[in-house]
Amino acid sequence: MEITFLGHSSFKLRGKSTSLITDPYNPSVGLKFPKAEANIVTISHNHPDHNYKEAVLGNPFVASGPGEYEVAGVKIVGIASYHDSKGGKEKGVNTIYSIKMDGVTIAHLGDFGQNELSDRQLEQLGDVSILIIPIGGVYTVDGETATKIVSQIEPKIVIPMHYFDKDLNVNLEKAEKFLKEMGQEKPEVLKKITVKREGLPPEVRVILMEKS
Repeated sequence: MEITFLGHSSFKLRGKSTSLITDPYNPSVGLKFPKAEANIVTISHNHPDHNYKEAVLGNPFVASGPGEYEVAGVKIVGIASYHDSKGGKEKGVNTIYSIKMDGVTIAHLGDFGQNELSDRQLEQLGDVSILIIPIGGVYTVDGETATKIVSQIEPKIVIPMHYFDKDLNVNLEKAEKFLKEMGQEKPEVLKKITVKREGLPPEVRVILMEKS
């Protein structure tokens, strides 16, 4: 499976037989969404910087909330969560996605804002190999809280998202805070990640991704 970063909270996962894009965004957020095609799109919540499915080419199947989905051999579980630390009272709800593609399980947390995952959410996530997690604060967990979430999930690879970008219309925290909390001041920076189940690292590995 190949992972590329499309900006903000959007990633493209390309497997052997299908492809999936997470949280496509409207260009009104300040970033231009790249030309991209996929068979599946996941939407974590109904905000313009996460739900612009019209940007994705190819007439994809859209998963947009809690539930179980199976499309073209990809198993997806949408898990109910909150966009804030007050039970959704401030910013509403959010969907976490567990995506199993080519034998590897990826968790995309969307705009997760809880102080921690509940036991039920952890049970639904199961064994996660790759965690894609917001770290920018303001609308989601910040770098310090994100570090605690990583320790709850214990993935093999962590990919930060939803943090400062000079072109975004919102001023989020920079990645440095999270990287320092994780003891990874000099992380790997990659444009593309190729993952096989048998090639996962023995210890947690933080990777910053360059936009495609």
